[in-house]
Amino acid sequence: MRASGVLLPVSGLPSRYGIGCFSREAYEFVDQLKAAGQSFWQILPLGPTSYGDSPYQSFSTFAGNPYFIDPEDLVKRGFVTKEQCDGYDFGDNEEYVDYARLYQSRFLLLREAWKNSGISKEPDFQRFVKENAHWLEDYALYMAVKVSFGNVCWVEWDEDIKTRRPEALKAYREKFADEVEFYQFQQYMFHLQWKDLKNHANRQGVKIIGDIPIYVAFDSSDAWANPRLFQFDRECNPVAVAGCPPDAFSATGQLWGNPLYDWEYHRKTGYEWWMKRLEACYRMYDVVRIDHFRAFDEYYSIPAGRKTAEIGEWLPGPGYEFFETMKKKLGKKDVIAEDLGFLTPSVIKLVKKTGYPGMKVLQFAFDSREENDYLPHNYDHNCVVYTGTHDNDTTLGWYDKLAKKDKAFCRRYLNLGRRNSRAVKWEFIRAALSSVADLAVIPMQDYLGLGSEARINTPSTLGGNWEWRMKKDAFTRELAQEIRDMTKLYGRIV
Repeated sequence: MRASGVLLPVSGLPSRYGIGCFSREAYEFVDQLKAAGQSFWQILPLGPTSYGDSPYQSFSTFAGNPYFIDPEDLVKRGFVTKEQCDGYDFGDNEEYVDYARLYQSRFLLLREAWKNSGISKEPDFQRFVKENAHWLEDYALYMAVKVSFGNVCWVEWDEDIKTRRPEALKAYREKFADEVEFYQFQQYMFHLQWKDLKNHANRQGVKIIGDIPIYVAFDSSDAWANPRLFQFDRECNPVAVAGCPPDAFSATGQLWGNPLYDWEYHRKTGYEWWMKRLEACYRMYDVVRIDHFRAFDEYYSIPAGRKTAEIGEWLPGPGYEFFETMKKKLGKKDVIAEDLGFLTPSVIKLVKKTGYPGMKVLQFAFDSREENDYLPHNYDHNCVVYTGTHDNDTTLGWYDKLAKKDKAFCRRYLNLGRRNSRAVKWEFIRAALSSVADLAVIPMQDYLGLGSEARINTPSTLGGNWEWRMKKDAFTRELAQEIRDMTKLYGRIV
């Protein structure tokens, strides 16, 4: 089946309240996707963001981002007034997210809503808390305790609660019972609103592609509640952390700092925690893109305390056994394997054995020095092609900075000549849609023809990321029709 979709994180949607959320603008975006003949919306992770604002560094792998809760829905439910919503400063730039102002204001509004909701008496809320107890109890307590300790990481908490002594857990749950319910309320409203939006998308024939980061953040309820899952010492500090070795893009490599899994322990448990994690993902999404797929074959281990990623070693991951377990426990599921970067024969073999489609990125194709697998004429149908991803510059931003020889090769390959940026945009999109790849996903910024000002993320940098938002009314009927025409031309309207 040939199909296509659009990549746009929820945070990048337009809205009245500082950041994209599950508001009417999200429903309108879905309706425009349908009008444009699109079958998929790729949204990236939905987890609560921590320092750096990245959804790939979240306080919980199971929880949802409270920023995405729609204030207008809270007004409809009678939890807050429109005047209260409008009284907070969520930022005044419709094209960028101001996370500092959001942090200072959004939780105050949510707290007002919680106080007025009387939620503890609601049977549906009680059912939600009970059904999600395996992660929600720990997450809600974690956030409440974290705030009480001035938001420091859990390894800096008092020893009794840091190490989860039963008497300490009981005492803190009693002490912070109201705060725990506040965080449970946030998750209830998030999941309620997201379920409604996803159902609307599915009714419109649009499936959701979500994202599961392979690693969790050290500063997370997952690491605090489940230290046995990770390579920690007796003081609960990582003995080694995740990253990537030096390459052409980074002379010192990438030091991500996430804790590494104790895969032997996971194997002994039948990957129980991972199966629960994936099961939760498939309740949220129709398709899951597994980030950094390579690490299931081999992962890069950097000794804790290093300032760069230059010194490290490749160690064996769980291999095919993990996916065999997944198929037995969860059944056949739709997966996209993020297999970008340098791939060893064993990684290629693992991707092939799973049967999952890998990824192709057009921006990686135009290296004039050598032939590569990212050029469309080298594709197999079982793959997903992108012009670029959330970690790339926009296509126009990338094209403007392209080296002279590479740009000449690109112009020849795509028959660009010296045409204007509008033509460049459409020829890149045409190359993706016309390829044999079963699925083509185009970032919304590329359809809008935006430059580097609309880049979502620059890997291994802090600040200035995850801020871009689409302007209201940018996704016009005319653009939707243009997208539909090209989608239909290449047989991707299902």
